[in-house]
Formats: sequence, structure tokens, C-alpha cells
Amino acid sequence: MKANLIFLFYFITLTSLATAQTATIKGKVSDNKGNPIENVSISFEKTGTTTSSQGEYSLNVPSGKVINILFSHISYKNYIKRVRIPNNKTLIFSPKLQIKTEEIKEVVLKDEKKNAEGITTVKSEIVKIIPSVNSGIEGVLKTLPGVSFNNELSTQYNVRGGSFDENLVYVNGIEIYRPFLIRSGQQEGLSFVNPNLTQNVDFSAGGFQAKYGDKLSSVLDITYRKPMHFGVAIDASLLGASATIEGVSENKKFNAIIGARYYNNSLIVNSRDINSNYDPNFTDIQTYLSYEFNNKFTLDFLGSYALNNYNFTPISQQTNFGTIINPLALVVNYKGREKDRYETIFGAISGIYKASDDLTLTLTTSTYNTNEQEHYDILAFYGIGEVNADFGSDNFGDINFVQAIGSQLDHARNDLEAQISNINLKASYRKNTNLFEVGVKYQYENIKDRIIEWQVIDSAGFSLRPPYLLPNNEEPYTPYAGPLVLYQNVRANNNVKINRLSGFAQWSKKSSINDHIVWYNLGIRTQYWDISSKNIDTKNHIVVSPRAQFAIKPNWDKDMLFRISGGYYYQPPFYRELRDSLGIVHPEVKAQKSIHLVIGNDYSFKMWNRPFKLVTEAYYKKITDVNPFTINNVKIRYSAENNTIAYATGFDIRLNGEFVPGTESWFSLGYLLTKENIDDRGYISRSTDQRLKFAILFQDYVPTIPSLKMYLNLVYNTGVPGGSPSYADPYLYQNRLKDYFRSDIGISYVFVDFQNPAKQKWQEKFKELSAGIELFNMFDVQNTITNTWVKDISSNRSVAIPNYLSGRVLNIKIAMKF
Repeated sequence: MKANLIFLFYFITLTSLATAQTATIKGKVSDNKGNPIENVSISFEKTGTTTSSQGEYSLNVPSGKVINILFSHISYKNYIKRVRIPNNKTLIFSPKLQIKTEEIKEVVLKDEKKNAEGITTVKSEIVKIIPSVNSGIEGVLKTLPGVSFNNELSTQYNVRGGSFDENLVYVNGIEIYRPFLIRSGQQEGLSFVNPNLTQNVDFSAGGFQAKYGDKLSSVLDITYRKPMHFGVAIDASLLGASATIEGVSENKKFNAIIGARYYNNSLIVNSRDINSNYDPNFTDIQTYLSYEFNNKFTLDFLGSYALNNYNFTPISQQTNFGTIINPLALVVNYKGREKDRYETIFGAISGIYKASDDLTLTLTTSTYNTNEQEHYDILAFYGIGEVNADFGSDNFGDINFVQAIGSQLDHARNDLEAQISNINLKASYRKNTNLFEVGVKYQYENIKDRIIEWQVIDSAGFSLRPPYLLPNNEEPYTPYAGPLVLYQNVRANNNVKINRLSGFAQWSKKSSINDHIVWYNLGIRTQYWDISSKNIDTKNHIVVSPRAQFAIKPNWDKDMLFRISGGYYYQPPFYRELRDSLGIVHPEVKAQKSIHLVIGNDYSFKMWNRPFKLVTEAYYKKITDVNPFTINNVKIRYSAENNTIAYATGFDIRLNGEFVPGTESWFSLGYLLTKENIDDRGYISRSTDQRLKFAILFQDYVPTIPSLKMYLNLVYNTGVPGGSPSYADPYLYQNRLKDYFRSDIGISYVFVDFQNPAKQKWQEKFKELSAGIELFNMFDVQNTITNTWVKDISSNRSVAIPNYLSGRVLNIKIAMKF
């Protein structure tokens, strides 16, 4: 009896102690609309419970200490509540969980259809985190094989030997245009595409379908996302800042996303060898609105406003060149300034009508307006100096003396206004495994262009005349008695109107041959256009472009896909291609034509028990009716003649996969050979002949600290023929610029994201929070974009002085989402 009493005493005591050391948390879990959520798991360490059909729960937890309670459900985002409940107390807590449709990132759906079409898909998350001077999609594209460039300050790129103007860019199916008067990468500012608004990024380097427009090289197809809930995101760095606000109405019918960006690249430009007062200001705001009237009809609006102000006052420049034995330097002192302004407004409305499960109609109308101003007066006094090469000297590296050679005065008052409006109707109809797509588009272009641009060059007291006058000049020994002529003089006033009517029709089918899956695509597109202007005869043209694709996925043990695509591709001239070096418009210029043939293979496999993919492509392009051009920085100058034939051939290889578990990285290798024959003078390398390309995009993290991440963006391109004087004969200048090598690295620490819940109280207000540093051009390589040609009339020689791009720059950035 005594033993029983002792046992009862201990039992009551322990029970009291246990009760005294616990507390209770209970409540009701619901969604944003207040609807209860059943089967939500509420857990603390190994203790847990689930909600009832009414969303109610109750859980006993330790009292008197800080604990993290996890609320989780397969369809909703995890929620962690940090609490400290006193002994024997009950906390009432009723959270609202957010649906996690956007956050299921581990599920990878293999889109074999895009693989069959030869489309490369880039994850939007990669675009946001990879370090690049121009933070955006183009920075990632430049790591893909077949895409080349040699200017990190620019968002422009060449694809398989084509020019900047040969690339199609779409946002939500609407073609996007770039400014006309941009001369250098540092003037460009922001790319049109806002990565914070982006959902899908698809890219094709050639052999694309007829539904895409009339260009010769590539297609970049961007889809902006429709938000699922309210959110605010803010990014900031030493190069600028951006803010994004998104939301959805209570009935889920209306959603909106708005993004604003500010960019200032003075940190990058000031790392060059020009001492200047540089005041850029690049801003834009974009919005994407969508309203679903019912399950059949949706109305979308895409709008953008961008304002780029570029104010540049050069002061002095010293560029070292020559050899170790004979080091020289170009010394320039400047007077004057440049003041440019680029203002663009874009708006598009799309109505999508789903007549049935098989038939969809889309009507889109858009307008693009740009007002561009390029005004400058810059006087440069230049000379060649000898650099002190005595390693033992206190003045090593300084300039001993400068021999004055001459001066140069550049003047421009260029103004352009362009209005491009169109209306586009598309239809898609699905019949079993057949997909039929048709479309028709009318576009009106009105371009007003005033050009006043001239240059005076003085050398040793003599005013240089244009190259075509020099053969009869024996200065300085024989005086020249003719009138003084500007070295360059372009004056024009154009008002060009272009009407375009285009259409396409294509058929796609997924089928099988025995046990092998096959894809077919046959299409055709056509375009009619006429060009009119004052004092010129109206000209009209028409082209027809048939295209085809075939892909097969054999039923093999190895996961492989083979494809072949090709056709006739035309590029009807835009205004820039109609204007020659003197500003004269030539409406008789025909469309450039290219016969494409692309053969590719995708091989998916496992390595280290992780997914990898090897993509190889070989291509050949025969190009006729070519409108030859030269490139100076990013400004393309056309001859406005179809007097050239050309070809481009090469191969591209890309290996991507999880080199580090849970991350995607890739290695790219490309070889290109492209040549042209102007007026039957023989084949020479084109200005885009970048023979070899190697690139790495790599992600990594510290295994013991997975929130500490590293991103590498490395590109090596062999040099291109270039650096010739403006409008020079390319047959006389086939020397190549030096190879381009650049490596940008970023290191960031993720405090909060969907995989890393908030660990401290101050972090709970953030959905995502990260901070890091970026080191651009970490090896401080002096890459060259063009040459400055200095002519000494006394010695009758010209010296090419390289114009270097940006040096090593450190950037700090922070990103947050609420």
C-alpha cells in the first residue's frame, strides 16, 4: 500500500512538472480568401499535427523558449512562425498560406517540342543572378554558342555571322525595335527586356519556323509573366536600381505587373582610358496588364516608356600602344561635349479569343515611337608620345615628350523621329495531332530623319581632304591649289514612308514511325512592301519564304534527338538599310536572301547520377543580294546596294547540366567561317567573322554554407576584322582586332528564399533577400572595340590606336522581395 502511494505521488509530481513546462498554440489555417485548408502539417522538431476539415489545429509545444513552428502543405508555400509562449499559456495564431504555383522549382518538364524546333530555353532565374555589365537576358545569350560579340557595354549581339539588325526580338509575340542613332555601347543603356518581368526565354540561332518574322539570323522570344499574388521586389547596385510591383484582383480575373529601372554605367565607362565628365541617365518603366473577361476571352496590354540621356564631356586621353622595346602613347586633349537623348514609347493591346478547345484567335495592335537626338561638337588635339621604358627610372611609364601631329573637329546635329504601327491577326487550330497556324499583319512606318554631320582633320598644319581626293595630292612638297573640302560631310533630310503586308501559314505534327517519335513542320511566309518619299520614285517588292523542320527521337536506350531544318529566309530592308553613307535613301534596295541548312543532335544522359545534355549543331548559310556593311563600335553603316554574295558555315557545341548538384551550368564552343564577295573582287572575311568562341556560365556554392553562392560568366572570342576608318574599303583593312576575353564573377549570400526560411525576426518580412558583390573583368584584360586612326601628313602614314573597353570594376548589389 505504501509503495502504491509513493508511485502515485511521483506520477502526480511528474505530470505537474510536464504540464508546467508546456504551452499550446492553436488556431485556424486558411488561404488568401479565408477558406479553411485541410491537412496542413504543423510541426516542431519531431512533434506535429494536421488541420481538420475546418482548418483548425492545436499543438502542445515547449514553453518559455524560442521555437520555430513549420506550417506546410503540398499546394501552399511553407510558413514558419517564430514564437515564445509562457508556461501554461495558449497562443491563438491563424495564418494565411500563399499558394505556391510559382515556387515548384524542382519539377523539370522536358519540352521535347522545343528541342525538336531547335529552341534553347534559358531559365529566367539564371538571367537575374548571372553577373553582367548590362544585367539582363543579353548577358546570358552571349554565353551560348553561335552568339558572338566584342563589346560588354552593348546589348547587341551577332548570331552565326549576321549583323545586329538580323535578330528578331519578341515580347509576348510582339516584335521589339531598337534605337536608330546609337553609335557606341555606352550610349545604349537598358535593354528593352526587363528580366524582373520575364517568365520564359526561348532562343533560336537559325532554321526557325515561318511563324516568326523576316530576319536572317535569330529569334529571341520572351514571355512576360502573369502574377499569382501581390508582391514587391527591389534590386539595387552601384550601377542602378529597379523596382517591381505585381498583384492580382480578388476574383483572379485581373492581374498586373509594373517594373521601373534606373541604370548608370558611369562606373564602367570611367574605368576606360579617357578622362571625362560623364553624366548618363537611363530610365524606363514597363507594365503588363491582363484581364480575363471569361474563360474564352482575355485582353492584355503591354506598355513601355524609356528615356536615355547621354551627356559626355571628354577632357583628355592617354592610350599606350607599341611594343616593349618601343612603347608609345597617343595623347589627346579635348574641347567640347556630346549631348544625346533617346526617348521611346511603346504600347500594344492583344485580344485572345478561345473559340473552342481547338481554335484560338489573337488580334494584336501596337505602336512604337522614338525621338532621337545626337548633338556633339568635339575638338581633339592629338600627338604621339614616347614612353619612358627604363625600369630603373623613377619616371618609368611616364611620357618623355609628345610630338604634336594634328587635330580633329567632329560636329553633328542629327535628329530622327520614327513611328511604327501595326495590326496583326493570328489563328491556331488543332486537329488531333495536327496544329495549323496562320497569320496576317499590316505595318506602317514613318521615319523623319535629319542628318548634319561633318568632320575636319588637320595634320601638321594641313587640312586633310577625303580619301577619294588624296591620289592627286603630293603635299607637303607640292602645294594643293584646290578648295578646302571637309574630310567627311553628310547632309540629308529624309521623310520615308513604308507600307508592309505580311502573312504566314504553317503546319506542325507530332507522330511516330514504328516506335520512334517524329515531328514535322512545313511553313511559308510572304511579305509585300512599298517605299515612298519626296523626290524619289515609289518602289514595291515582294518575297516568298518557304521553311521546313523535321526531328526524330529514336526509341533507343540512349536519349537522343536528331533534327534538320532549313529554307529560304529573306530580310526586307528597314530604313537603316536603305540609307547609304551620304544619307541618301535608295528604295530600290532588295531584300537580302539566305538559304539555311541546320543539322542538330540533342543527347541527354546521366553523369555523377545527375542530368546533363549535349547539344551539337552544324550549319551552312548561302547569302545573296547582300547589302554590305561596316561596323564601328555598334553603329552599322550600309552601302545600300545588293552587290555582294556571302556565306557562313560552322558548328556549335553546348554541354549543360548539374556540374554542381542543384544548379545549372554550361560550357559552349563555337566555330564560324563567314566571307563575302563584293562586286566580284574576291572573297574576304566579313566584319562579323569571329572564328572561335568559348564561353562558360557556371554556378557553385559552399557545401557547408549552401546560401553562399558563386556565379561565373566567362567569354573568349577570337578577333574580328575591324578597326578600319569610317566608310573605308574593307579590302584594304583585313587586319583583325585582338582577341576578346572577359570574365565576370559574382558572389552572393542568400538570407531568405523559398529554400531558406527566415531564421531571425528581422528577416520575416522578406520573401527573398540576398546581397553580394560582382567583379567585372576580374583579370583586367584590355579588350579593343575599334581603332582611332591618326594620320601624319608629313610622313604620309596612318597609325591605328586601339580604343579599349572597360577595365576591372567592383560592384555591390542587394535584392529583396516582399
